[in-house]
Amino acid sequence: MTVPAFVAEANPSYWLQGARLPLACLASAVELGRASLATAEPWVQAHLQIGDGMIRAILPASQSIADDQLVWDLRQGMVWPAFVDLHTHLDKAHLWPRCPSPAGSFGTAIRLTQADRRRHWQAQDLYQRMDFALRCSYAHGTQALRTHLDCEEGQAVISFAVLQRLQQEWAGRLTLQGVSLMPIEAFHQPQAIAIADTVADYGGILGGVIYPHPGLQDQVERAFELAQERGLDLDFHCDETLDPQAEGLRLVAATKLRLDFTGQVTCGHCCSLALQQPHRVTDTLDLVRRAQVAVVSLPSCNLYLQDRRAGATPRYRGITLLRELQQAGVAVAVGSDNTRDPFFAYGDHDMLEVFTQAVRIGHLDHPLGDWPRAVGQTPATVMGLGRIAQLGPGSPANLVVFKARSFNELLSRPQGDRTLLRQGQAIYPTLPDYAELDGLLCGN
Repeated sequence: MTVPAFVAEANPSYWLQGARLPLACLASAVELGRASLATAEPWVQAHLQIGDGMIRAILPASQSIADDQLVWDLRQGMVWPAFVDLHTHLDKAHLWPRCPSPAGSFGTAIRLTQADRRRHWQAQDLYQRMDFALRCSYAHGTQALRTHLDCEEGQAVISFAVLQRLQQEWAGRLTLQGVSLMPIEAFHQPQAIAIADTVADYGGILGGVIYPHPGLQDQVERAFELAQERGLDLDFHCDETLDPQAEGLRLVAATKLRLDFTGQVTCGHCCSLALQQPHRVTDTLDLVRRAQVAVVSLPSCNLYLQDRRAGATPRYRGITLLRELQQAGVAVAVGSDNTRDPFFAYGDHDMLEVFTQAVRIGHLDHPLGDWPRAVGQTPATVMGLGRIAQLGPGSPANLVVFKARSFNELLSRPQGDRTLLRQGQAIYPTLPDYAELDGLLCGN
């Protein structure tokens, strides 16, 4: 894509002419055309005025731009807000060369990661891998990201300190949030108070892994109590299993309602929901809606791990009920999750790839509707970041410009030639070379 020189200048002022905008990403229902979310291609063509680092105006394509204005003609290329990634694991990122998991199973991934953490996860190791992952994310067009951080056995202070350093270094480019991660039973252990205090000290989110376990209700309730006492939001891994008896999502929603918890609550994965009886699903969805619990699905990782059996083809996709959750009025996002580690051997923190996989795996198309929000404004709202991922006057001009002229074109190719705009200025970050990590990851 040829980018005019003026777009790369500091604080540029110009028009994006003939852009195709996802209807789901528009900040308001301004009449720009006759397209609707129910059409096969829910976009509208328009002109965007860029200036002072933001979108100053959006005009219908039928209106002309004054002759004295600088114009970049996109030739009907799509323009999206920069992405928001609600669920990642930066502390595990790119471990695969050091501890591969040929079995591909969930239990093996846990054991390998724990062993690697005990041996290697000091500040410098974490910093190099996490920064590498952030450079990937940034180069693909992400503007905000939330990461879970393992907090067992004294790891919390080390990992949150590294994240704080990265937050400072990436300020103005990537907004970063951190979530504590530990088994749910740890909330009834003495370490829970210290971890909750650490999370509060670093301005993070309290979280843990929920799975069927003796005393689960009391442990979940304790997590809510610790969060409420410190004014923290909650973000749980829930029901990452194909066991229909796993009902952590339901328990979280019911607990939030019963305790009148005032913070934001997010649940990730929720795989087992897809295998439960219809009447139970309907009842759970109603609880989740009333409790205003957000759900983030991790389709690539769940497809990779769930129903994996040696020598057998998987029967189940492992993803949650994306459409049913959305239809019930639940805020639904999709995220990267693990990247090149024992839990998922692949990935690059490319939210377009994540979105493409979600559409294909979850049949989110025909019509695509407002699913583009799942990698933009929905996770931004959950993260408390305002309207950073909307297209409208006053929104930041943090944009991703594609040559693709339709959703079909967009989802058919990797779009490696996308152009990134930050505050309206074209930027050209490059993906880091895997060789950078060779010395770090060669040990066992």
